[in-house]
Amino acid sequence: MDRVQVRDREEKMPAAKKPTIEVFTPDYWEEACKHLAKKDRVMKRLIPQFGDACLESRGDAFTTLARSIVGQQISVKAAQSVWDRFATLPRRMTPANVLKLKVDDMRAAGLSARKIEYLVDLALHFDSGIVHVDAWEDMSDEMIVAELVAIRGIGRWTAEMFLIFHLMRPNVLPLDDAGLINGISQSYFSGDPVSRSDAREVAVAWAPYCSVATWYIWRSLDPLPVAY
Repeated sequence: MDRVQVRDREEKMPAAKKPTIEVFTPDYWEEACKHLAKKDRVMKRLIPQFGDACLESRGDAFTTLARSIVGQQISVKAAQSVWDRFATLPRRMTPANVLKLKVDDMRAAGLSARKIEYLVDLALHFDSGIVHVDAWEDMSDEMIVAELVAIRGIGRWTAEMFLIFHLMRPNVLPLDDAGLINGISQSYFSGDPVSRSDAREVAVAWAPYCSVATWYIWRSLDPLPVAY
């Protein structure tokens, strides 16, 4: 992975208070784009439309998953508002610090009782070492998914988004993602309904870069890149 540091956009902040955000981009992106453009007519058309934009990863694993839980079943705007309030409660967003929080304070930040249970379970899994974060680099996608879905509030879709956006695994095909299925329908089947089997058949040409092709399919529906 290539590592790039990007300054916070708020230029009016005093220099001493400006945070830096570590942004990671995949080192396989250029190779993947060449492969996809050669193997797939739709990718050959889509990829040039988005210039140098590519997948980005930022933040640590625990924070990324905590944000995914906070944002479940509410709008992006509402999720950001709740997260902003919740993130001020611990001195630093770590599993141990989240376990020290008072339930009443978490409720006051806008979290439901169920999401509080999910966040506590997430923190327990990380704090106790049940999830093997340090070993993920050498683990298969399915092994990581199995660890993550054992955490309350995390299903396969969330685990696959984590593989793509945090670990930047190159060959994830999230068949439970409505945007991917809709995008394949629009780009490959003239808008006709698409089954999971149809999607798998299209993705044969994408391997071993299904994550990259999925990213471009998402972009075909919404030009603004997604980041977690």
